[in-house]
Amino acid sequence: CLFSGMYKLDIVLRRGHNLAVRDRTGTSDPYVKFKICRKEVFRSKTVHKSLNPVWDEQICLMVDNLHEPLYIKVMDSVTLMSLCFCARPLHVRVQLRDSQYPDQDLGTLELAVTLTPTDVADGEMVRQQQVSQWPSDLHKKYQLWRSMLSISLIEGRDLVPMDQNGLSDPYVKFRLGNEKYRSKTIAKSLNPQWREQFDLHVFDEEGGILDISVWDKDTGKRDDFIGRCHLDLCTLSKEKTHKLELDLEGGKGQLVLLVTLTATAAVSISDLSVCLLDDPHSRRQILNRYRLLRSFCNLNDIGIVQVKILRAEGLMAADITGKSDPFCVVELCNDRLQTHTVYKNLNPKWNKVFTLNVKDIHSVLEVSVYDEDRDRSADFLGKVAIPLLNIHSGEQKAYVLKNKELTGPTKGVIFLEADVIFNSVSAPLHTPCHNPRSHTHALFRFHGTVLQRNFNRVKRCIMFLITVGSYINSCVEWESTQRSICAFLAFVLVVWNFEFYMVPLSLLVLLGWEHNILNDCLTECHCDKKGLLDKLYAIQDICISVQTVLDEVASCGERIKNTFNWTVPFLSWLAIAALCVASFLMYLIPLRYIVLVWGVNKFTKKLRDPYLIDNNELLDFLSRVPSDMQVLQYKELKVEPGQSPSKRRSNHGLCKRE
Repeated sequence: CLFSGMYKLDIVLRRGHNLAVRDRTGTSDPYVKFKICRKEVFRSKTVHKSLNPVWDEQICLMVDNLHEPLYIKVMDSVTLMSLCFCARPLHVRVQLRDSQYPDQDLGTLELAVTLTPTDVADGEMVRQQQVSQWPSDLHKKYQLWRSMLSISLIEGRDLVPMDQNGLSDPYVKFRLGNEKYRSKTIAKSLNPQWREQFDLHVFDEEGGILDISVWDKDTGKRDDFIGRCHLDLCTLSKEKTHKLELDLEGGKGQLVLLVTLTATAAVSISDLSVCLLDDPHSRRQILNRYRLLRSFCNLNDIGIVQVKILRAEGLMAADITGKSDPFCVVELCNDRLQTHTVYKNLNPKWNKVFTLNVKDIHSVLEVSVYDEDRDRSADFLGKVAIPLLNIHSGEQKAYVLKNKELTGPTKGVIFLEADVIFNSVSAPLHTPCHNPRSHTHALFRFHGTVLQRNFNRVKRCIMFLITVGSYINSCVEWESTQRSICAFLAFVLVVWNFEFYMVPLSLLVLLGWEHNILNDCLTECHCDKKGLLDKLYAIQDICISVQTVLDEVASCGERIKNTFNWTVPFLSWLAIAALCVASFLMYLIPLRYIVLVWGVNKFTKKLRDPYLIDNNELLDFLSRVPSDMQVLQYKELKVEPGQSPSKRRSNHGLCKRE
């Protein structure tokens, strides 16, 4: 009976003594792996260039079989040393051995091991198991974060030049644990202005170390390293914004950051038996929290979304055995959570509930299915993207999985149920604010098919403008008497109240300004002689730029069109409300005063807040409207009667009986 039930295994990895030399420098870079049931459950940090490393790391595991051995492996790059022993509540000094060289002295490890029996029915133990079963960096994808680190990258100062022109093309990389973000590249500057915001998840209670590195972007060759600095999160007080001026190592410049460490957001993972919104009391509390009368209590608290990952059917076989080891990843903005893995199954059942904060009601919930592989990265099996505004709360639906680009179906169906609760005042107020998009860096590559598709999209937008021009021309040509009379009266009223000479004058100034810029560019092109390889790289950059610009232009035109054709009714109603307010203000206040207030606000914005992240309210609004490509990606595919594997099996059985 000693080996039945659930046990809590606490291990303190203290230090190593006289470890084996595995590097040419006469040292090693050791780290330790712990395995149970042939699965890695913990991996320590790496101590560089030491034969007597000190870790002082604590591991908390839940075990249900004390006959199962605990494997400890001490590794340095490619060399493996291992030991097997059964876990017992004691403090031990472990002698390391290698089965291939049994007589070689490989050193010792100091451990403190404590085994405590616990009750499986205890809810606190279950929650602790969910959070602390995977405490290592390798398995932090299973763990809930302790707090959020918000970083506003403001500017760089006095960076060292890395290019022959005496300048650099700098960008910044942030790394906290396994999470990495990369900023945009500022061309030809030693004092770049980024003004970007990033959100990172902090898993360790102590905070951890934020690694910041600055690089110089080079086309066609490896990027140059400029400098690095580190930030110890333990030194930051929570719920407070810190302005930091961090010096790069070696005096290679300085970075200016605004850093805020906040408490954990309302994020959780649970089983179907412990569902927050299924409890009537909890649901009433959440509904009361986001009711209309409490709109102005906390405008930053928009709402929550609860997603039930139930099961999948008919997944693709990714392994040579004809099976897969599927798991699900749920992503919303920069939040990313993952289910457990169901091994050797094409019809897995997860039955997990994810609860996340809604930072933007226009965000898209992405659910991806992967096949777990021990020796390499996970294989992609399928994906669905669901805008939060398209979710019907409490409705269980079957979604056909799509490919990575979300442009076509792949094999399999996933069953989901989602609930979205949000405040009807704070959600619209955040629409023109800074869009909290995911900050993972996307590497653009040239693709002929993508270029042709974007060109066709621009062509459709141009044809739309031609259609509008034809409509205006029909009013001038009096093809419809009633329509032409209305257009004529509107034209007279607008021209009568507006000083029209300002329009051609402003266009004339703009043309003269662009003419000077064009002459300067032509002069630089004649003076700069480039080699053949540089020209090829320049052509490649131009093609990528054209491809990206075509995509942006097409998306902008499609978003404007979709605003007026009610693709997203929520945004169309919001546009109606904004236009009504604008019409009322312009009716009461002369236009020149409105333009004056707008200009003063634009000119004084940076004076009032030097570290403000610039945004354009109109463009931020349009960014919430889906383009035609996004409408296609978010469109749900119908489940065909013969697509479900369970139905196919039942139909096959009927055929056999007949």
